[in-house]
Amino acid sequence: MLFRGMYDPTLLLLRTINPPPSDPENLIRKFAIESVAYTRQQQIPAANQSLAEADSICASSNYPACGDVLRAHGIVEGAQGHFDQSRKFYFQTLTFAKVHQDRFLEANALANLSWVALQVEHYDEAVDWSKSAYRVSLELGAKDMAELASGNTGWAYDQLGDGERALDLYLEAEKNEAKLGSIRLELNWIGSAGYVYRDAGDLARAADSYRRQLYLAKEIDSKQDIVFALENLAEISVETGKLGEADSAIHEVEPMERADGRQPNPYLVLTEAKLAAARHQDQQAATLFHAVEKDPSSITTMRLNAGLEMAKLYERQGNENAAEKQYKASLTTFEAARAQVKSEELKLPFTANALPIYDGYIQLLVGQGRTGEALAVADQSRGRTLAQGLHVPAGKPTFGAGALRPRVIAQKTCATLLYYWLGEKQSYLWAITPAKIVLFPLPAKAEIVARVKRYRKALLNMENPAETGNEDGRALYEMLVAPAAGLMGHNAPVTILADGALNELNFETLLAPGPAAGADTDAKAHYWIEDETLVSAPSLSMLAATPPRGKPSGKMLLIGDAVSPSDDFPQLPMASMEMKLIEKHFTPRTMTVIARDKAVPESYGASKPGQYTYMHFVTHATASPTSPLDSAVILSRSPAEINTFKLYAREIVQYPIDAKLVTISACNGSGTRAYSGEGLIGLSWAFLRAGAHNVIGTLWEVADDSTPRLMNNLYQGLDQGQTPSTALRRAKLGLLHSPGHFRAPFFWAPFQLYSGL
Repeated sequence: MLFRGMYDPTLLLLRTINPPPSDPENLIRKFAIESVAYTRQQQIPAANQSLAEADSICASSNYPACGDVLRAHGIVEGAQGHFDQSRKFYFQTLTFAKVHQDRFLEANALANLSWVALQVEHYDEAVDWSKSAYRVSLELGAKDMAELASGNTGWAYDQLGDGERALDLYLEAEKNEAKLGSIRLELNWIGSAGYVYRDAGDLARAADSYRRQLYLAKEIDSKQDIVFALENLAEISVETGKLGEADSAIHEVEPMERADGRQPNPYLVLTEAKLAAARHQDQQAATLFHAVEKDPSSITTMRLNAGLEMAKLYERQGNENAAEKQYKASLTTFEAARAQVKSEELKLPFTANALPIYDGYIQLLVGQGRTGEALAVADQSRGRTLAQGLHVPAGKPTFGAGALRPRVIAQKTCATLLYYWLGEKQSYLWAITPAKIVLFPLPAKAEIVARVKRYRKALLNMENPAETGNEDGRALYEMLVAPAAGLMGHNAPVTILADGALNELNFETLLAPGPAAGADTDAKAHYWIEDETLVSAPSLSMLAATPPRGKPSGKMLLIGDAVSPSDDFPQLPMASMEMKLIEKHFTPRTMTVIARDKAVPESYGASKPGQYTYMHFVTHATASPTSPLDSAVILSRSPAEINTFKLYAREIVQYPIDAKLVTISACNGSGTRAYSGEGLIGLSWAFLRAGAHNVIGTLWEVADDSTPRLMNNLYQGLDQGQTPSTALRRAKLGLLHSPGHFRAPFFWAPFQLYSGL
């Protein structure tokens, strides 16, 4: 009953149970359960009294039930915000559980340690604890504890900015808790899902989640959960402009928050501040926003939210200097919090927490005509994990335009740079040439993203947009490229620095008006690839970096034509042909070929990959949208470990390389998910992170029959001294201008060139 959140019935039942002093085990258990039930009902004095009774018995002997008392102490301390004390008691519980070989108590302690780590924003630690709790729970068959641990993992990902991954865990935990009958945990995950919906802008679904959360909380009369649900409803009511409903929720929850002389938590204060701001009670709002920022119990996301709202308040008042100062202070807070995240994989989504602040600051600077500084702020958010892995000096964020020197970067790369920012209300394109920088306003993010998704779907359906006149292909060109068309020469290099969903778009496929130059046709549109040579890059700061490079060896590492490890990854009929075609472009002395049963995961590291100028993989690949560093090249099964046949992205980054070009001739080699500021994370990113100069990855599944032809033409171009970008473009044009069905973008457009340093 306690685990299901039935606190009043729990206390009523306990009153009927009176173990005698001769039965200390059950007497201790009664007091421990009682203390937790009182805590959930926010009756802390009664909880402490029950614990005092239990402690007096445990003082005389180390009974097995005393582990439950240690755990109860942790819960009581945590409910009061005493997280150091709570953590200490949970560690004692864990030690006790191991000594007494109590696996369920061990799982419970691990789950609670993950909860404490979440409260103090130690997200790496929280993920480790919750995964350990999940593993032990599954070993025991304790499904309820496993779902608690899984939900805690989701919470960590949510706070790190990975709402998509968190939502999957929340919804799964909610469904399973409903089956198990644990109403309290069910309503907890319902409310947590509401946070993800809210952050994604789906306020209607968020409000529905919070109403369901409140209904269930009142059903079990859990005061603590009623408080959480009312606070959530108050905030969403402010967001949707229902200020009267917000006021009612706040008035209902405030007496509960202030019971026993407690101060209201920062979440409620932040909601009160937003309500005051919505009513133009500026002085009260400012006082409350600053209180949240200064409160040591406020988590980073709350402080960032308060800072953003404060900056908006200053802007509304016309105090742009104060607004800018606030934006800078909030971004400094974000940088400090990001530095505390040690795991590279957990750093990847963390920038999402600061995107609204970056967006607000950029809009402010552009509005003041400070477009160069706005560009510098945008670039401050880009490629952070990638750059740090390559030891590109970043220094402290200065948000100034002076150090970036974009025109010098354009001159160095001999390219026109098209730098995009997708904003909630206004997006931007900076077109950068050696001579000048021009800013073009673009539509809001939602409009652009909707067209990108529709156009990508059309390409995957093997449509030939140049022949069908696809509206989205034309509109995206007019939005994203046409404004800067006059700054680009024909057949000139163009570097795309994409943002968000634009990373999923191959700009080469966009439809420019009229026939291509020199074409003997009256076509109404042609693909942009026929006009320019395009590459993609992560950030201006990385393009500016020029680390020392070794002398090219000219050697090629060719891996592929693996033995099918399972039915999920069948034999590729044309893999052998593709490898033979590539081999013709190298001498035996400069070529290392690893194929068939030799092409196992450990063969990559054993080949000493740092010595090669070229690498090429001809195989299947997987892209993980939820855990991008689990993306993998699929190889033959290892004889040493029969279940091992994947070369993971997380393993690739461990081997420093200096390759001029890495080609991943496999499906989804670029990844399937774009992380804020980092772009698509997958195998391409991993090879760039390891030190590759250029990587050819794929945006979707490639055709086994057309790929050998394209790759042969690619290496012919390299043999002739062409750059990787020129060689790849000409190979693609070979398919585009062919008479067969290979001219559709589905066959040539998945291959995209990413330029690193």
